[in-house]
Amino acid sequence: MGEHYPRIRIDRGPHLIREGLSITFYLHPHFDMGPGVVRALDVYLRAVGPQTLGWYADDEGEWQKLDDTSWAHIRQELLSGWGLNTDLAGTPRAEQRYHFGYRGKRPELPVMPHHPGAMTAVSFWLPTEYMEEHGPGQVRELAVELASHLPFLCSGYAGLSFQCAIDLIGVLDKVSELCFRYPGLDIPNQDTLSWNIGSRVLGPSWMTFLGQPVLEQLGGIAKLRTQLRSESTIVQELEGDRAVITMGPWPEAGDTERGDTLPAYRELARALEPWLYHQDRGRLPSFTPEDMLRWERRFLD
Repeated sequence: MGEHYPRIRIDRGPHLIREGLSITFYLHPHFDMGPGVVRALDVYLRAVGPQTLGWYADDEGEWQKLDDTSWAHIRQELLSGWGLNTDLAGTPRAEQRYHFGYRGKRPELPVMPHHPGAMTAVSFWLPTEYMEEHGPGQVRELAVELASHLPFLCSGYAGLSFQCAIDLIGVLDKVSELCFRYPGLDIPNQDTLSWNIGSRVLGPSWMTFLGQPVLEQLGGIAKLRTQLRSESTIVQELEGDRAVITMGPWPEAGDTERGDTLPAYRELARALEPWLYHQDRGRLPSFTPEDMLRWERRFLD
């Protein structure tokens, strides 16, 4: 699909780096998070097929085959709010095209006072082949439906992303060779971001979801519409005093080597700039502070 994004397949020994789609939400920690997360997971499974996720990571991080017993245990953990880290995948091997990740935060956890920016993170991965088969409209509808089941939404993002495990040796080195060329491809980093992002926002994605207090701080939907003049940008009001900003019919990677710097994305970045998140600790492995700032400001500088 070269018109909108590159086809990336990089073999790093047992690990594969590829382009994909990531739908990620950051939620205010709350006691009643579980039921909404389970409903969102069920929506995702209906979209991709109930047998697509066949493996889970156990407490030691080892992949185990999902069966009826483990599924029941995982659902109960999510519903109760005690399952704070959940990873489900379509395959235990290197290429994880489908993935569900949950990084829960409970308000009463002893560590919470030391992490005032902690948020619950929920993420869903799709391969770009899914969008090419079903169309970007279905992906947009899926992202909006997932958000509708997450009542404590602060911010969220749906768009192109590198699909890889950035904490594995050598992976981020290869990603860093490409990420500044293709600014529309995000780098997965929910483990760190979920502890620090707070009510700040990341740079623009194909779909940028805004809840409270971010939307109010930005001046609301009416002000956003006056700031975003690109013909391809749509600002849509969502139930629950939220909004989603969509950048055109397809997600775009851009290509700085060809002069495609994604002007609509840059326009949104300027509107969001006072509330953008800066990762001053726990930055991406092997990124220098200068690299990190350059990445965060890729749509601004």
